[in-house]
Amino acid sequence: MSLYYNPKNTKNIFDPESKTPFKLSRSKVDLFLNCPLCFYLDRKEGISRPPGFPFSLNSAVDKLLKKEFDIHRASKTQHSLMKAYGINAVPLEHEDISRWRNNLQGIQYLHPATNFLVYGAIDDVWVNPDGEYIIVDYKATSKEGEVGIDAPWQIAYKRQMEIYQWLFKRNGFKVSNVGYFVYCNGDTDKKAFDGKLEFDVKIIPYEGNTSWIEKTLLEAHECLKGSQPPLSSADCDYCAYRQEVKKIRKVD
Repeated sequence: MSLYYNPKNTKNIFDPESKTPFKLSRSKVDLFLNCPLCFYLDRKEGISRPPGFPFSLNSAVDKLLKKEFDIHRASKTQHSLMKAYGINAVPLEHEDISRWRNNLQGIQYLHPATNFLVYGAIDDVWVNPDGEYIIVDYKATSKEGEVGIDAPWQIAYKRQMEIYQWLFKRNGFKVSNVGYFVYCNGDTDKKAFDGKLEFDVKIIPYEGNTSWIEKTLLEAHECLKGSQPPLSSADCDYCAYRQEVKKIRKVD
């Protein structure tokens, strides 16, 4: 057994009798959409999926981008990328920007119908001359060709953007329907490494649609209120693995 992974969690477990708001991160909303059974086991039974390996390089890019845009936030100026892509906006200067970026806090909204305290930690917010907040998310990869956001698995990126837009709207802010992905692609075509990795940086606009969120929260709430686990998603790798193990061990 791993010295680090404990599948049983005792924190933030859903109790249908509790009146205390139940914290639900945007990633857990995405988990419900990916597989209701994994979501139920995670938030109701405290049995979490094994964690993935940390993407340290991605985290480094994320941190450096924040530092870079913070320079322009302080001076109320446009970043050169914003100018290059014709985006008439500047990084938002706001007293809560650090809290909104904090993974344990983020921007929050108490959803009355479910008593879910929905939250998510953003990468950045820009603001245009009309006072509209523009949600921005940083991504990093290294692949051949142009980066994009239209691969089937990147639906998670789009949902992430839309939940952030929804959270800011619910907090009373004027929010642009168009957000941006600042996508950094590691360049492997150089002759040598020379102790540095260079990136091609692209800004990709995305027009969000938040209409699915209300229905999803209600369905997630019903899922957690159930006395029996729901069915798994047909394409859930984790559930497929568990089922194959059961067959081999011949246990229920």
